[in-house]
Amino acid sequence: MAYKFVDNYRERGARKKLVEHLKSRGITDERVLGAIGKVPRHFFFDETFWNQAYKDIAFPIGDGQTISQPYTVAYQSELLHIGKGDKVLEIGTGSGYQTCILMELGAEVFTIERQESIYKHTLKVLPGMGYSANFFFGDGSMGIAAHAPYHKIIVTAGAPFVPEILLKQLKIGGMLVIPVGDEHSQTMVTVIRVSETDYEKFELDTFRFVPLVGDQAW
Repeated sequence: MAYKFVDNYRERGARKKLVEHLKSRGITDERVLGAIGKVPRHFFFDETFWNQAYKDIAFPIGDGQTISQPYTVAYQSELLHIGKGDKVLEIGTGSGYQTCILMELGAEVFTIERQESIYKHTLKVLPGMGYSANFFFGDGSMGIAAHAPYHKIIVTAGAPFVPEILLKQLKIGGMLVIPVGDEHSQTMVTVIRVSETDYEKFELDTFRFVPLVGDQAW
């Protein structure tokens, strides 16, 4: 992918249109919309495909992975209710687009990726864009226990179940957002840790993600 970061009126205009589109689809959180409007999504594309960057679609980034659909990114971000300074664990760094949105919302992000080529690429690209997350290479289904607990955990791949090991890495009052289902369709699930042993679970809309692979996943 290209590392030539150019953001002019054409791309800024395309982001404004994308924000209006997301509003029409029911995204209402102004902070999330503002973050979508600020992060240059075309920076995550080879210049050959820049015309795809502001369409509301997922797009391949290699190794069977995709940059998530903007609506999906906005939807998960809205569910999280990120507060400034929240410590957030992101499972599946991927392109890093969701990472940037979380940081624009004020989160301190710990993000983990299992595909080495994607990890190395994102580790290089995001700092060049001015985003300084905490990057890790490894099995995201296990979380990052060494830096737990977290205010929020977001999983950006479809899981067969909610890994208990991730729930244990939440602060009391913290929230996990994870798509759960089979390889073809998943239900977005939020889990809130209400005490050391108790959790509240909510099932929401249906999505389709690439599979979460690991010891506590597929």
